Amino acid sequence: MKEDMQNPQFTPLLEQLNTVILGKEDILKQLLTCILAGGHVLLEDVPGVGKTTLASSLSAVLGLHYQRVQFTNDMLPADLIGVNVFAPNEGQFVFHQGAVFNQFVLADEINRASPKVQSALLEAMEEGQVSVDGKTYRLPTPFLVVATQNPSEQLGTFPLPESQLDRFMMRLSMGYPVEKAETMLYHMGDRRQLVPKIPTLASPEQLLAWQNQVREITVSEAVAAYVYRLVSATRQAGLFAVGLSPRAGLAVVSAAKAWAFLAGRDFVLPEDVKAVWVAVGNHRVQSLQQQSSVALLERILQDVAV
Repeated sequence: MKEDMQNPQFTPLLEQLNTVILGKEDILKQLLTCILAGGHVLLEDVPGVGKTTLASSLSAVLGLHYQRVQFTNDMLPADLIGVNVFAPNEGQFVFHQGAVFNQFVLADEINRASPKVQSALLEAMEEGQVSVDGKTYRLPTPFLVVATQNPSEQLGTFPLPESQLDRFMMRLSMGYPVEKAETMLYHMGDRRQLVPKIPTLASPEQLLAWQNQVREITVSEAVAAYVYRLVSATRQAGLFAVGLSPRAGLAVVSAAKAWAFLAGRDFVLPEDVKAVWVAVGNHRVQSLQQQSSVALLERILQDVAV
């Protein structure tokens, strides 16, 4: 990486997001890390903590074509990916693109839709394309999905299957604001009114260039071996229902590369792996113990030697 490619280039972007989403610097950095790695993000939290505002702010600052899709239990796959409609004047069927044909798609309350609609996103998220009536259509680039999810104990939700969860590189939880941030929110008003005023600080072309640079980040054999030891530790009997897969390990490596890129380095350190480990792994495992999956993953970080 050249010397001018340092983390200060992302300072204005993060500072702008911090003016809208108060007191969540760590979440913003992890979210940006996931996007630089070319991954999709699942935001899981109670309603009303700013998940939708965060997504719309991020798309605005990156200069991406944005589409919010409100998932409901009566939604159809065609509402999402599109449908062929017969055009009498042309004497043939014409494909009408669905909401997924945007660079930044916010799948709001994704677990309120039926499993059939949820599965319609699988091909789009994994392959960057959709298939309708035997024909394949490429999605725009870059293509990012940020999905919000309500807690599964709330009414009217359909839990996401493991195959769908695995398409998300990270699962993040915003949580309630800290006292100072929430007090400022009440004093200054709803932050959603600031979203239309957010300046565009990047472009789709710039984001693609960043993602290409992230792929060139070096991962040494020692760091790769460390990632293997972490992944292998999740497969110990009695910890999780199923341990992390090699695809999850690759996601850890990709996210660690992006974290190193944000720090202005062209190589990955074990600290980069530690920074993304829980966010990448927590939705891919199910704890068999009294401790949560997050707590067990953090314990693995402590137990596995660097």
